Amino acid sequence: MHAPPTRTRTLLSTIPVFILLVSALCFDLAGRMNARMMEVGQSMWDGYALLRTEPAKPECDPASFKVPEPSSAPGSAAAAGGDDDLLAGLDEAGGDKPVKDAISGEAVLAAKRKCEEQHALYNQSLAQITPGLRSFDGFHDTLEAVVVWGNGLVKGLLICLLMFCSITASAMQAHIGLRNAASSLDHRVSEGVQAVASALLFHSVFAQWQIDRDSGTMATNSVLFYVWMTGFGLMFLTHVFNLIRPPAGLKPGGSLHHASLAIPLYAFMTLVAGAYFLLVEHHAPGLAIYTQQMAEHPLLYIPVGLYVWIGMLLKQTSIGPLGFDVLRPWRLPPELLAFVVVAFAAWPTAYSGASGIFVMAVGGLIYTELRRAGARRQLALAATAMSGSLGVVLRPCLLVVIVASLNREVTTDELYGWGVWVYLGTATMFLVASLVVRRLTAGAGVSMGIAPFGEGFSGMLENLRPMAGYLILAVLVVGFYRFGLGTSVDEHTAPTVLPVVMLVLLAYDRWRARKLEAGDRPKKFSTAALDATCETSGHIGALLIMMACSVAIGGIVERSEVMSLVPETFGSTFATMGLLVAILVVVGMTMDPYGAVILVSASFAQVAYRNGIEPAHFWMTVLVAFELGYLTPPVALNQLLARQVVGEDEWEAARAEGKTFWQRNESVILPCAIMGVALLIVAFVPLAFY
Repeated sequence: MHAPPTRTRTLLSTIPVFILLVSALCFDLAGRMNARMMEVGQSMWDGYALLRTEPAKPECDPASFKVPEPSSAPGSAAAAGGDDDLLAGLDEAGGDKPVKDAISGEAVLAAKRKCEEQHALYNQSLAQITPGLRSFDGFHDTLEAVVVWGNGLVKGLLICLLMFCSITASAMQAHIGLRNAASSLDHRVSEGVQAVASALLFHSVFAQWQIDRDSGTMATNSVLFYVWMTGFGLMFLTHVFNLIRPPAGLKPGGSLHHASLAIPLYAFMTLVAGAYFLLVEHHAPGLAIYTQQMAEHPLLYIPVGLYVWIGMLLKQTSIGPLGFDVLRPWRLPPELLAFVVVAFAAWPTAYSGASGIFVMAVGGLIYTELRRAGARRQLALAATAMSGSLGVVLRPCLLVVIVASLNREVTTDELYGWGVWVYLGTATMFLVASLVVRRLTAGAGVSMGIAPFGEGFSGMLENLRPMAGYLILAVLVVGFYRFGLGTSVDEHTAPTVLPVVMLVLLAYDRWRARKLEAGDRPKKFSTAALDATCETSGHIGALLIMMACSVAIGGIVERSEVMSLVPETFGSTFATMGLLVAILVVVGMTMDPYGAVILVSASFAQVAYRNGIEPAHFWMTVLVAFELGYLTPPVALNQLLARQVVGEDEWEAARAEGKTFWQRNESVILPCAIMGVALLIVAFVPLAFY
């Protein structure tokens, strides 16, 4: 799908997307530096938070306080600042004059001491406000202003990223569908439906803008309305242009059945949601209201773009091939290597929180390296599609954090604890299935042919040397965040820390390439970064627009109140679980993980609780069911993403290399069988122990 960007493409898409992604990193870095500067300032100047504001000189004057003589009149003591209420009480009680003089004198002394303390504190503050503190605080004020400015822009940043990248995906014809357009009819149907979908989105936003304008509530978000309308309008024009000028190489003719499969998923979702809101509810802004809900959670969706960018930056380096070089001395058979890849890929997936993002980011690299190791195309595709599926139940998966935040019945520790067992069980099933497939594959013997330990270990250590520089730099960058900024890498910080790590590693990789290659001059850092961003922009657009439209589908389920048709109880936890499993797999097929979790929390979770299913058990079932949904036809999102990152030609070649039904469809059947068995075990076995 990716070709070197033209000058026009670079100016209109790649550079703006690069600026948006770097801006997200800079705003995050500014926020962390701001918090760290407060800590550093407090350690250098006691009371730094108070010293940042100019101290106010006390209004009292210690010299004005006069202690009354024993013979002074009570009135003079009161005038000098004594305790009027106490003296009045003594008068009413018949107290004598010496006692009153003593009390008024003590009150004046106390007031004088308090005034002196205020002046001492004021003078101490003035002494502490050195030129160094003023310079430090001046920079801190500037940084604080940047943070405030960035916090106000983060929502607009997400919308601009969505619009730029969606238009790019439309121009590249890179939106996610069940199949790519191969014939002229495929192209016309796909682009025509996308043009209608874009027009529906534009019309809905325009209707919402009119309502807000007429009601006088548009002042705070008027600019964002124009961004939405401009973006959807340009998408519409892009698809019209694609209709007028189809790409070369399309086959003549075609069938409506195949053409319908070429319609991207986001367009299907938009047509369904748009038709519901227009024809059923007669509520034109409804589609826009739900589509724009993702913009209310920018810190959930901006990381989607950053994770994809991480993968594309990684693709521009030699880290992937060098990492596989570490495993090559062991001479692992392709099936065992596929297991190792799937098992280890679960851990970086746990940081992204969504397997589809991981497949989009590094799926192409996994497929290429498995093929280099001798894996069959179908096996390599299966491992690529499933590479992120085991990680959504592991710490520190953001999806689990969202589940726990929306449902007080469960905790992250509880879900992560069960998630480890689910991961181990599913990984074991993948290993067993891979070995069985190896045994049954024609020409494959029982012997694994693994290198002896000494040979494999020494070769592994030797191949680790080229990676030393990358490892040292990665540790230094992570150490800077940890010790310099007080930021550990976890599910919240990984999206902004890891891109910085990858940019540093890419710069080192390009320097290393110039040192090693004596022939053609290797790609510069700037060129490699722009190429990575060029490829990133289409992937981000395809993912984000589909996520936005899936929220609208969730809105239909919510507003149509279909859940009211579900009985309060089913009389059997097994029957309840069976129905829920079927529904959850379908939800996993059609919605992004974040939107799906919100929908399930609001609707299906209470059905499970009412019918006696333990909350932790239910949510572990939900996560596994989602992953099966992402692997199961007819949608099979992770399969579609794997197909997109490896290329249509490779996918067609994989379909053609087998003679039996299994050999032609192993990439789909193997992951579905493994995750299907895992789901049955997770869903139904614990019910026997209730």
